[in-house]
Amino acid sequence: MKGLLAPVMASILIACLVAGCGGGVRTYVDAGREIKTRVDQEFIIALDSNPTTGYRWQEGHDVTMLSLVEDRYEPDEKAEGLVGVGGTQYYRFKALRKGSTEVILVYMRPWEEETASDRVFRVTIE
Repeated sequence: MKGLLAPVMASILIACLVAGCGGGVRTYVDAGREIKTRVDQEFIIALDSNPTTGYRWQEGHDVTMLSLVEDRYEPDEKAEGLVGVGGTQYYRFKALRKGSTEVILVYMRPWEEETASDRVFRVTIE
């Protein structure tokens, strides 16, 4: 039985790598953690949001370093059909070249000058 463990584990590891178990697009929610990625890789920033209140995340980034692939909002599954219940805003980026940059997100109502919150995500591209 002991002799079978190594070949079985190696087979499982290979199957996971081929199927993509070890890869995928990473999602970040904590602005305090640095995002480390590679050129041509994608990552997602996910933030709580509630556009029914008028608040929206306004996003800014260096277009020479990152490409915004997708910007979408998903209401909380429990909130379907309810007004005033929030969800999650997803920003999917692709790294374009090596270096360091930031993604700045400001939560505010477009018609007001005061911001409710802001997040700065530091990104290092290798």
